[in-house]
Order: sequence, then structure tokens, then C-alpha cells
Amino acid sequence: MRITLKQIDAFLAVAESGSFSRAATRTKAAQPALSQAVKELEAELGTRLFDRTTRRVELTEAGRDFRVAVEKVVEDLDLAVQNVHALAERRRGRIRIAAPPLLAAAVLPQAIAEFRRDFPGISVDLIDASTDEIIESVRSGRADCGLGTFPPGGDQIERLALARDQLMLFCHESSALNAPGPLAWADLAGTPLVSMARTSAIRLLTEVGFETAGIELAPSYEVNQITTAMALVEAGLGAAVLPTYAYAAVRNGTVVGRRLAEPDIAREIHLIHANGRTVSPAVAAFTPVLRRTVQSLSPARSGTDDG
Repeated sequence: MRITLKQIDAFLAVAESGSFSRAATRTKAAQPALSQAVKELEAELGTRLFDRTTRRVELTEAGRDFRVAVEKVVEDLDLAVQNVHALAERRRGRIRIAAPPLLAAAVLPQAIAEFRRDFPGISVDLIDASTDEIIESVRSGRADCGLGTFPPGGDQIERLALARDQLMLFCHESSALNAPGPLAWADLAGTPLVSMARTSAIRLLTEVGFETAGIELAPSYEVNQITTAMALVEAGLGAAVLPTYAYAAVRNGTVVGRRLAEPDIAREIHLIHANGRTVSPAVAAFTPVLRRTVQSLSPARSGTDDG
């Protein structure tokens, strides 16, 4: 079928005007071109749409049925175009973003609140999930984008670095490690440590720090969740090496964060989306807000942090 929008527009103009000449005047088209468009439409459909007399043009029964159908199609098309324009102008839309639970808690509420002030017509749906689930959600299209720290590689995924997040030591304010001066990994020797489980990327980086400093990593506790690690630190049961955004899990003022040096260990926080899939105008507008919020994560909350 080779019916064109030009042919449908010509048909509707004639049907509404009851005259080829009036339709041509209304649409600012040449009458012969308008007549030709209608003839081509009738030829494609294999039936006459108008009964033509010297005085007027009237719809045939087939023409009346066709008019009802195509008016709905044109109305839907106009609405679709308006919606796309509104989305392109960032007046409306929807974003589905996936992030790990703690990073979602530390970053997304503030970013969403700021974004909605500027773009109230765009809704943001939050999916809190594990890293593997985030990647799969983005690949499958269940999420438009994902926020987090991701392992190298990953087919079908494009990454945008938002900020570098440095590993820090979190300890109770009464800890001997809460003292002025630089804090090196070697200073952790003999410290009761709350560690993430061996499957965690944070644990792998922690092992790198201990190995580089030449000290043994012998955790007193191994946990799966940063919130659990922080609760143990708050109870004075040990110190924990965690990313900066773990501050979001602090429930009271008894925990302090110290920068770790020798070596400095950091990782990138990325925004990911599916490779080959166009980033929506809504996501494009949300990205700089996310970047500012992620970069605002700072260890400056700790009075004993010595950069």
C-alpha cells in the first residue's frame, strides 16, 4: 500500500469543503494537484470516494466510511507529533533509572527533587537493584539508564563517567584511628575490620589496599550490605573501608570518615544506557543534575578527614 499523508490531507479537505476549488483555496494548493492526489488515493483503494457533479462533490458510501477511519488516524498522528515535540522540548516524559540501594538513597532523591522543580512534567521512576540486575534492566529496556559502579567490559552498554568515588575508612568517633594527620592503609594493621563479602567489588579493592600496604586482611565481620557494615561501625565493633557515598547509611553522629592514602584507591561512578539506543531528551536533561549531585558527595562531613 502506497497511500500518502498528502493524499489523505487532500481527501479530508475536499470532504469537508464539498468542493475541489474551495479545498484548494483552504489548503493553498493548486486545484489540479489536489484533484490528482484524490484520484491517486481512489486508484490505490480501488473505489470511488466522491460522486462528482457540475455543482458539488459528495462522498460515496465508501468515502464516508473512509473519512471516519482516517480522521481518527490523523487525530492520533497529530497527538503523537505533539507528544514528541513536548518530549523534545522537555515538557513531558518519563525516566526509569536503576541504581544500587545505597547509591539510590545517597544520590537520587536529591537529584530527582531538583530535576522535578525544573521539569515538573517529567516523571522519574526509581528501580533499586543489584549491579547485575541494573545492567540487565538497561540492556532489556526495562530501565532507560543505570547509575552505579560497574565492572570493566559489558557488551551493549555505553558508559558516561559522572565522578570518581574514593574509598574511605569509616570508624567510630572513639576509635584510635580518629586522629589528626594523614591515614595510610598500613595504619589499619591490627584494626578490627568490618568487610564486605568476597563477592563485592568493594571487597576486591579493599584487598588491593591491604596487599599494597603489606598487611593482612583478617575481617572480624563480613557482610553483604553497606548499611549492615555501617551499623556495626556505629556500634563500635570495628572500622570499615567503604565508598564515600556510604555516608548515606550513617544514622547518627558517632561515625567519622577518613581518607585513605598510600595507595589512593578510587572508582568511577557511571551512568549507563543501552548501546545503539538513542538517549531520550528527558534522560539528557536529567544527566547534568545527576552529575552535580554525585560530585557533591564529599568526605568534608568528617572533621578528622585530612584529604
